[in-house]
Amino acid sequence: MQKVMRRFCLLLLFISGLPALLAQENFTISGEITESNGQESVIGASVLAQGTRLGTASNVYGFYSLTLPRGRYTLVFSALGFKSVSREIDLENNMRLDMQLEEDTELLDEVVVSEDAEQLEINRPQMSVNALRSATIKNIPVVLGESDVLRSIVLLPGVSNGGEGASGFNVRGGAADQNLILLDEAIIFNSSHLFGFFSVFNPDAIKDLKLFKGGIPARYGGRVSSVLDIYQKEGNKNDFKINGGIGVVASRLLVEGPISKGKSSFLLGGRSSYAQLFLPLLDINNVASFYDLNTKISYKPNQNNSFYFSGYFGRDRFTVEDSFINYYGNAVFNFRWNHLFSDKLFSNLSLIYSDYDYGLELDFVGFEWDSGIENMNLKYDLKYYLSNNFQFNFGLNNIYYTFNPGRITPNREDSGIVDAQLVKKYANEFAVYADIEQEITKNLSLQYGLRWSHFTRFGQEEYAVYDNDHPVLFDPELGIYTEAEAAAIIASDRSETLRTFMNFEPRISATFHWNEQNAIKASYMHVAQYLHLLSNTNSPTPLDVWTPSGPYIEPQLSDQFAVGYFREFGNRTYSLETEAFYKTINNRIDYIDGANLIAKEYIERVILNGEARAYGLELLLRKNTGNFKGWLSYTLSRSEQRTPGRGTTLLNGSPVEEPGINNGEWYFTPWDKTHDLSLYGGYQLNRKWNFNANFLYQTGQPTNYPVGQFEFQGLSVPYYGLRNEARLPDYHRLDLSVTLNPDKNLTRKWQGEWVFSIYNVYNRRNAASINFRRNSDSGTNEAVRTAIFGIVPSVTYNFNF
Repeated sequence: MQKVMRRFCLLLLFISGLPALLAQENFTISGEITESNGQESVIGASVLAQGTRLGTASNVYGFYSLTLPRGRYTLVFSALGFKSVSREIDLENNMRLDMQLEEDTELLDEVVVSEDAEQLEINRPQMSVNALRSATIKNIPVVLGESDVLRSIVLLPGVSNGGEGASGFNVRGGAADQNLILLDEAIIFNSSHLFGFFSVFNPDAIKDLKLFKGGIPARYGGRVSSVLDIYQKEGNKNDFKINGGIGVVASRLLVEGPISKGKSSFLLGGRSSYAQLFLPLLDINNVASFYDLNTKISYKPNQNNSFYFSGYFGRDRFTVEDSFINYYGNAVFNFRWNHLFSDKLFSNLSLIYSDYDYGLELDFVGFEWDSGIENMNLKYDLKYYLSNNFQFNFGLNNIYYTFNPGRITPNREDSGIVDAQLVKKYANEFAVYADIEQEITKNLSLQYGLRWSHFTRFGQEEYAVYDNDHPVLFDPELGIYTEAEAAAIIASDRSETLRTFMNFEPRISATFHWNEQNAIKASYMHVAQYLHLLSNTNSPTPLDVWTPSGPYIEPQLSDQFAVGYFREFGNRTYSLETEAFYKTINNRIDYIDGANLIAKEYIERVILNGEARAYGLELLLRKNTGNFKGWLSYTLSRSEQRTPGRGTTLLNGSPVEEPGINNGEWYFTPWDKTHDLSLYGGYQLNRKWNFNANFLYQTGQPTNYPVGQFEFQGLSVPYYGLRNEARLPDYHRLDLSVTLNPDKNLTRKWQGEWVFSIYNVYNRRNAASINFRRNSDSGTNEAVRTAIFGIVPSVTYNFNF
């Protein structure tokens, strides 16, 4: 396979390089774009040859390459949040020009939801992409005053979550497990702290993030809805710096500086909650806490090589009176090597380890429960700058997974629990890809690529086989699905193969712009996802069961179409982005009614394969300049799922059609939101005062309510109708924040600011759930609304020196 891949890449390079071989008097200028104060690479910086249409942008490591005819040019280097720099050059040979950009203090708080507002982005074929800078994230008011990545991206069109206290996020009607979340290229399986109140990403350590909602480039794979790609800072190579913040429930600290000045640097960041220290003083025995650690070391021995070692470790713990403990956490490590083969060929080699574990301690029962996912990931990506009109990305990716469904361990001698390990599962996911960005004419640009993925489910200690390959049986007399008994239990060696899958995943995006302010874009992508998450809760608990595709579980396959109109007006003060999308997903699994997911040895016995679809319209109107900046985001969409029956079965000799789930009819997914409106605004009164506000409105999420009740032995027993046919009340709230920068900050190295915020200003009691119970006094059934937050004032002190 490696020989085939090598020959394929060489062939593509030769074919794509023919035009350059024929070109005359063209030379290449290349280099690295960094921040002037700390040598952080600048992602997505524009490089334009003034007076021409020729330009490029720096990649995720700050490298750029621009090919021009022989001559004299003025190059303009620019990036949002930095001052533009011009350089005059005489291009007589290939040359290297590294550039440092100075941070523009007047733009530090600028609201940005795309990586660049320059003409170059209108012309590029990439669509359905949003980006946020760390400065923007820190301005958005959030609960308890803690800046948060996930709370910020849900203000963007097409992005929502399950409400307060819900983990993860949903993109264009997809489930939370259908999002690929990367931190320095390492996979993060759970992105939330404190059951969704905070994300695992420390905003002080983040340099850049991008969210791909559609038109996902071929270099990404493994998830069918979106990619959230986050990069940590590299550390200051010139000066020692410290910054952090002290909040109501958590504090953070980030330290960075040079190891060898100008060549190597380190970054070390920590964050921890401390509410658990004070709650016992109030006789509160239920405690929720978290902590995380970010670290990074970078080393640049010469212009052609850079080495990075980064890591993240985070942990959550929830305790109920010391008798029930729920914990979960991520640990990731990544070693990366950037190498320049030439001024046109850039490569990145990554070796990544990721571990996600989650479990329970039940002292009143007498056992501990541990489970998790572990993976080793090897990536090799290359980018070849053939010309300004033709850029070629290609590479390979291999991930080896170990799934631990669960281990039960007694935690006291009299528990009567027997130590038991559920059968571990093993799988490997391999992919190669090629991706091209090409300017066809001055008005038409394309980005197209192909990813070939191969998934292998390896043997395990034992696995079950079933009659007629049906691990789920239908009882026609009772009209319900039940678990099948195994026809045989077979032992296998890990070297054996239980099942393999192979998929070609084409991607294409196009843009047509008839002037510098208007463009129409369209995209199509076909994506395969080989991992599945089963959950009957919105919170991250051991009820979440990850399982790989295998003998009875097919991979999810998604097709998404999108088309949009993009416009800049008012001298680029305003921008408008509109997109319509339609997405289908095959082999979307769902659990049968009454399924028990805990300690399930054979998960295939409680699930059925179905399909899902989502479609909608997104609108984003932005104001990018001036003292007042902000955006209006609106999404009109629908997300549905269907799990039909598998055919007929016999009852007393007569055929009976299987009903499937919900009688085989389409039903709303739990994350469907018909209307989703977000309004964000920031006003910079002066250097001292900055005001920010956001307002959210969402249609209530689907849920299940009783549709009637019956009496049984003196008890009122409710019964339910079709799945997700009811909804919670609509969700809405207003948040405000004020940032104060004291005047004395201007005259000293220590810089501090106070952030005062109010979450849910008008104290809306938004329903996280509605439960039904019998009133002990009246004896009648009643509905009880559970709200997580009312009005929450907070204050945070941020500092740096």
